[in-house]
Order: sequence, then C-alpha cells, then structure tokens
Amino acid sequence: MRSAMAHLSLRWCGVVVTAAAMGYAITALVTVLLWRHRHAHPRGAGTTPAAPEVTVLKPLCGLEPRLYESLRSFCDQTYSRFQIVFGVRDPDDPALAVVRRLQREFPQRDLDIAIDATQHGSSLKVSNLLNMMRLARYEYLVVADSDVRVPRDYLERVVAPLADPRVGIVTCPYHGRARSSAWSLLLAAFINDWFMPSVFVAAALGSRAFAFGVTIAIRRATLKAVGGFKAIADQLADDYRLGELTRKEGLRTVLSEVVVETCVDEASARDLVRHELRWLRTIRAVRPAGYACSFVTFGLPVAGLGCLIAAGSDATLAMLAVTGAARLLLHFSARKPGSALSQLWVLPLNDLLAFTLWCWGFVSRRVHWRQARYRVARDGSAQPIT
Repeated sequence: MRSAMAHLSLRWCGVVVTAAAMGYAITALVTVLLWRHRHAHPRGAGTTPAAPEVTVLKPLCGLEPRLYESLRSFCDQTYSRFQIVFGVRDPDDPALAVVRRLQREFPQRDLDIAIDATQHGSSLKVSNLLNMMRLARYEYLVVADSDVRVPRDYLERVVAPLADPRVGIVTCPYHGRARSSAWSLLLAAFINDWFMPSVFVAAALGSRAFAFGVTIAIRRATLKAVGGFKAIADQLADDYRLGELTRKEGLRTVLSEVVVETCVDEASARDLVRHELRWLRTIRAVRPAGYACSFVTFGLPVAGLGCLIAAGSDATLAMLAVTGAARLLLHFSARKPGSALSQLWVLPLNDLLAFTLWCWGFVSRRVHWRQARYRVARDGSAQPIT
C-alpha cells in the first residue's frame, strides 16, 4: 500500500512540474507578444527646447567586436544637447583609437576621454565610472555598456521618464545580436529566449526589481543621494544594486520602451559557459529565492523531466507537446525578422545547456569576468581570487 501511494505521489509530482513548465511557457509567450504589440509604434523622435542636457558615460576595455558601430550609434543621435565621456584605465587601450576616429568623424559632438587607472573597489568597471565622473558636466546621466548599439532617438526616449521626480532610474530591454559562431548563437538565445522573456513576465506581474548595464539613466542628484558609484564599487551586479538603492529611496524603476542591441561574440564553449555562469550565479547572489524558483522558466527540459517522473502519462505528454509549441513560438517571436530556420537546433540545445548551468550555479560562487576570477559573496560583492 505504501509503495503504491509513494508511486502515485511521485506521478502527481511529475504532473505538477510539467504543468508548471507549460504554464510558464504560455505566460512568457503571451507576455512577449503583448509587450511587442504595445510598443510596436514608438513615439516619434525629435528634441525639444525643454530637453535636458545629458552626459553619457561609456566605460571601455579593449577592442571588442563591432565597437566602432556600437559607439558610433551613440554619437549619431537626434538629441543635440549631450556629452559623451569615454573611459579607459590603460593609455594604450586599443579602444582609444576608435574613440579618436569618432572625434574626427563627429567634430560637432562633445566627446571627452578619461584615462585613469585608479581603482576604487573590486569592480574595474565601476572604478572606471568613478574616474570618468570628473569630466561629466550635466545633471542627467546615462551609463551604457561598450557593446550596446542604439537607435537614433534613443537618448530622447530614455531620458524622458526622468522628468518625473518619482522616477529613480530608467533601464532598457535588450536583444542579443550574435556573430556567426555556434557559441554566439547559443548565448544570444540565452538572452533573447530565456532572460528577456523572464524580465517581461516579471514586469507584467508588477516587479521592477531589475536594472541592466545596457542602459541606466539617472539624475546626478539621485546618484548622489544613494552614495554615488562608490556605493557599488565592490558589486559584481553593479547595475542591479544601483536600481535597488534607488528603490530604497522610494523611487520607481522604469523599463523603457526602447529595445537596444548588444553584440554577442563568444569564441569558444568555455567562453559561453563562463559567461552564462557569471550571469546565473550573480542572479543567485542578489535574488536567491527567485533563482531557486526559476526552474520553471526552463520550459522543455523541466517539462520533459516532469513527464519522465510521471512515467509518460497521457496528460504529461500532452502538456509537454503544448510546452514545445509555446517554446517554438516564443523562439520566433523573440528573434529578428528573417532569422534562418536552419538555426532551430539552437532551441533545444540552449534550453538544455541553460538548465544544466542553472543547476551548476548552486555548486559554487566562483565566476570569471574578462581575465579575472571572483567569488560572489552573499551580498553580491565580487571578491577577487588570486
């Protein structure tokens, strides 16, 4: 009798797991489609006399793929009243050649360079930002990663919500643009098919517990009130922590309607695994409960596991089929038009890899970031490993 009851309980557990995976897959698909429909017709660009002056902070490190195209998109804005500060730690950094090319190409733009190796904490990126602030002239600040490419009306649309004093920061959703390698395609799928849909679902449920390095727009007074960049100088998830600090001040986080593009260029399987593990372990550090509950977001592997636990019952097989259909539709809805059908192999492999790395994320707190290794502490700080 006990054996039969245990077997029945196990089968019901499998049904619940499969149903949860199916429910999330459908929810993610519907949420992404609704978000795209809602923002299908963005507001027109064009600056107005009331548009505030803005300083854009671009921390750089090395000659990344498509760096010129990414940085050029910030120079070629319809917004006329802005300054860009590019920051490097090394006077021989090859990224400087790209910046100087842009200075020649856009002589009418206010483009400054900060070269300073002073380190203020374990985060080299935040140290770079602190060193760049001495050149920042304006009250409105936009921080954006070096590999981000933006539309021409980006600044106007991103800065606009800051006119509301109740808004703390503005951040942007983003789309991963892969190069031709298989590893790049997998990381782009990780961003487009898993990470961003989870953000849209969270936003639809009312959460604003996020902020992304692709764009953080903030007023200087707000930054000062939360302790400045110094307050996040040791944080691996510096973008998330900055958003968290502003929310603690009673200010709102706005998810912009502007979708920006980030360049994805993973040269090897090792680079891919390290990159995804860094993201996953960072999420685990800053939101441990949310990370533990996020297993349902890995639709196909989790639904398949539930189906296996339920011994392949008719109900779980049907739910597995629905999960697969929703997952396929989500894959195409999250991709740019014209994506090749020949890349469908990315879908199951990405899901399996991401779920495996999610499990692995519980094993250790060590991450690789560029050429350094860190241990992510429980408060999200990055402790260098020598």
